[in-house]
Amino acid sequence: MERISLTENVALSRLIYGMWRLADDSDTSPRHVQAKIEACLAQGITTMDQADIYGGYEAEEVFGNVLRAAPHLRDHIEIVTKCDILVGAGRYASTWVKHYDTSAAHIAASIDHSLRLMGTEKIDLLLVHRPDPMMDHHETGAALDAAVASGKVASVGVSNFKRHDWTLLQSAMKTPLATNQIEMSVVENSAFTNGDLAFLQEFGVPPMAWSPLAGGALFRGDNPKLLSLLQEIGAGDAAAAAVAWLLAHPARIMPVLGTNNLSRIAKLDAACAITFDRERWFEVFESANGCEVP
Repeated sequence: MERISLTENVALSRLIYGMWRLADDSDTSPRHVQAKIEACLAQGITTMDQADIYGGYEAEEVFGNVLRAAPHLRDHIEIVTKCDILVGAGRYASTWVKHYDTSAAHIAASIDHSLRLMGTEKIDLLLVHRPDPMMDHHETGAALDAAVASGKVASVGVSNFKRHDWTLLQSAMKTPLATNQIEMSVVENSAFTNGDLAFLQEFGVPPMAWSPLAGGALFRGDNPKLLSLLQEIGAGDAAAAAVAWLLAHPARIMPVLGTNNLSRIAKLDAACAITFDRERWFEVFESANGCEVP
């Protein structure tokens, strides 16, 4: 499995296992979750993507129960988690309106919660989950710098940021932002033309792609021509072809793949065996958009 260096000290596997549905599984026992992690490791998928809000603020603890039961796993994985979304659930049940909080106090508290729940001493990559329209970039930037300086966090980045959000925050930081996790898929491909991906590519920042299978939209029959094309390219595995389409881009996109199905987890790396030439890539792009490029 290819590895992508974000900083001198942090590298992630090219494919990332997304844990946003981890607490939704009917079996959240440490043994079952460990089987998922080991299925990833067998393919070289070493990066686990979390967020404090996942599973109603429960997914980090489900993951942490595994690390407490099998502490040797921590030496073989990288942990990504996120903060700043508050909604009325879990430890924030008293919250009456969904909002974002990028204050220094909230970031520091979120880091400590995540470390405790996951039973680890360090987060490899902390992301600000959503742009905060109330962000004081000086306060937020200083808080992220302090998190790295403390040793609790190895690197920091953002998620769902636009260029102006990125540059504002980065202007108040000493630590380089390491990545931006944005929605990208064959179906949701606007980042390829609206400047989101070009900005990251210009500065050599490898992006992460959430919902790389468009939340299952690829398989609902909305675009049978596209599905048929992907099945052809993937020799029957349309999902692998859709992920490979992202991998083919020179920006070094890191797809975040989330499923609770062990058999699907076991073949996530099938995408790495599929290659695209330029015309084939544009054929998929055209089919997804319903028209040829201008």
